[in-house]
Amino acid sequence: MQPVIRLEHIHKTYGTGDTEVHALNDVNLTVEKGEYCAIMGPSGSGKSTAMNVIGCLDRPTSGSYYLDGVDVAGLSDPELAHTRNRKLGFVFQQFHLLPQLSAMENVMLPMVYAGIPTQERRERAAEALTRVGLANRLNNRPNQLSGGQQQRVAIARAIVNRPVLLLADEPTGALDSQTTQEVLNIFSELNASGITVVMVTHEPEVARQTRRIVWFRDGAIVHDHLRPEDMAQMTVTA
Repeated sequence: MQPVIRLEHIHKTYGTGDTEVHALNDVNLTVEKGEYCAIMGPSGSGKSTAMNVIGCLDRPTSGSYYLDGVDVAGLSDPELAHTRNRKLGFVFQQFHLLPQLSAMENVMLPMVYAGIPTQERRERAAEALTRVGLANRLNNRPNQLSGGQQQRVAIARAIVNRPVLLLADEPTGALDSQTTQEVLNIFSELNASGITVVMVTHEPEVARQTRRIVWFRDGAIVHDHLRPEDMAQMTVTA
């Protein structure tokens, strides 16, 4: 079975000359189907740049990136946009919901871009919202929902196109501790159902609930397959 993510000798450089910054330096990473992985590291370590490359939001300066077996480095911008829509789901710290739309309508948006018929869009959006515990909130707008409920809508939107990979960038950063745990329980349930999840977080208590931790420092991976129980040592040495 081919991995969902395969990064080979990825470099990412910003600027030139005296202002040149090596955000990623010879990064090699493989994530298999069904994994639940956290990416961690101190500020400026390269973890967010790595997430942008994995999410096809930014192109590497050099190296190869295979997403679900396809080398995405050679894709055009329209092809990359199509790949993001069909193969990737995104969850961010800020929920990025459109305030004038209901929960159902927000979740339907990715399917509009994918050209899915209206009735199927409604059915799949309702199914996704039910999956995250919002069956009774389909018609509520974001300002009628709590922060945790808004993040659940964002998760439903991320999974509605049935992506091969769910990417979460600090998804609990704007939530209180109780709501954080509720959202993490949803990620665990989605992963248990077979969805591959990669999450960037700076919170050790969040990372401990994943199954694998990848630690970045100075643009490179310094620990891979770190166990959650090893986190105490890492938080001291980071």
